[in-house]
Amino acid sequence: MTVTKMSWRPQYRSSKFRNVYGKVANREHCFDGIPITKNVHDNHFCAVNAKFLAIVTESAGGGSFLVIPLEQTGRIEPNYPKVCGHQGNVLDIKWNPFIENIIASCSEDTSVRIWEIPEGGLKRNMTEAVLELYGHSRRVGLVEWHPTTNNILFSAGYDYKVLIWNLDIGEPVKMIDCHTDVILCMSFNTDGSLLSTTCKDKKLRVIEPRSGKVLQEASCKNHRVNRVVFLGNVKRLLTTGVSRWNTRQIALWDQEDLAMPLIEEEIDGLSGLLFPFYDADTHMLYLAGKGDGNIRYYEISTEKPYLNYLMEFRSPAPQKGLGVMPKHGLDVSACEVFRFYKLVTLKGLIEPISMIVPRRSETYQEDIYPMTPGIEPALTPDEWLSGMNRDPILMSLKEGYKKASKVVFKAPIREKKSVVVNGIDLLENVPPRTENELLRMFFRQQDEIRRLKDELSQKDVRIRQLQLELKNLRNSPKNN
Repeated sequence: MTVTKMSWRPQYRSSKFRNVYGKVANREHCFDGIPITKNVHDNHFCAVNAKFLAIVTESAGGGSFLVIPLEQTGRIEPNYPKVCGHQGNVLDIKWNPFIENIIASCSEDTSVRIWEIPEGGLKRNMTEAVLELYGHSRRVGLVEWHPTTNNILFSAGYDYKVLIWNLDIGEPVKMIDCHTDVILCMSFNTDGSLLSTTCKDKKLRVIEPRSGKVLQEASCKNHRVNRVVFLGNVKRLLTTGVSRWNTRQIALWDQEDLAMPLIEEEIDGLSGLLFPFYDADTHMLYLAGKGDGNIRYYEISTEKPYLNYLMEFRSPAPQKGLGVMPKHGLDVSACEVFRFYKLVTLKGLIEPISMIVPRRSETYQEDIYPMTPGIEPALTPDEWLSGMNRDPILMSLKEGYKKASKVVFKAPIREKKSVVVNGIDLLENVPPRTENELLRMFFRQQDEIRRLKDELSQKDVRIRQLQLELKNLRNSPKNN
């Protein structure tokens, strides 16, 4: 195993991305006054596409998130309408990659919900989802859309299961049941034929999603994995995690042999989780730490040293999470190759950060904008479930990035019934509860008992008052 130390000086190589820099949007182009959730769950709590920005918010009773049209920048009013149908905290939100007004959310209330946002955004609170998906027996921490297939959604719950939902019928059609602890992260390869996961059981897995078969597995003792991302079509995985000395670390793996990482590289001694973001078009990797103000970026190559440090974007404001704009939503006229939406909790602020390649010419730069996955699905759910794989349908950003998708979402009509996957009724076969869950249930029931006692005592007082009034009425002179 090769362990290399971080080089803090940029290694100047012949690279068109060596001078990429981060540009923060002016204050009037930020989103201000947003009550960003204080939940400590390790997710981004933010999702963005070419039309809307969605942010999970702090709310009393149930969970909610805001959906704001991108052009509606500036201060957001406190009474701005929310999506607020969940009974528990919202833990993850993701936009459908092919239908820009469809968003999936998952929650502590064990449900996954699909919402249809009207054109122009919300005018009033939205409480009714177009689909409510029940199959997990614990809270649901992650949702991911399949990258090439329409209406296939993956959800990972604290019941250690990954469910694959076919939204054409509104039912789970497959279950991946190979994990022995909470799933921390899911990532697909380019055509969605492989799923990689990290898990609290300290294992990195590469899974064939339709069969649930584990193709590769790594027990990460020296590198405790937190997040994983497929690096495009180069058959590599990158993980972020913690070393045995509690320093933050990244590791590069061959997806066909997880026996040992190709390289491990120490980043620093900070404690915040490292989020990796990969841009397959530019082969650039971005690393952003939770609670950090900076974003490091590298160029990935297929030959040693594999990771080439480029530069670091610095900011004094710590980030809680980051949303990423899809490629077709970028400003190609400004040579923008990546855009983050940074959540600054203390200021209630969402701050766009554009990563820009400095160029003098104002013409379209074809060398930094190759054909990229577009907004048309390559497969139907039935085709993918039958075993077909197909690469994404590519589009040019030169002329095609303003085209609207032709795909329309139609919610299936269905009755509430048992949820059977792999011969198991997911709602009947509930795994034993953990000690923490039992304690939470106990305290909730105690609160409910106290509330009922208070109601009974109030009713008792009212009954006594009525009895006294009746007695006084009977003894009054008029009745005599």
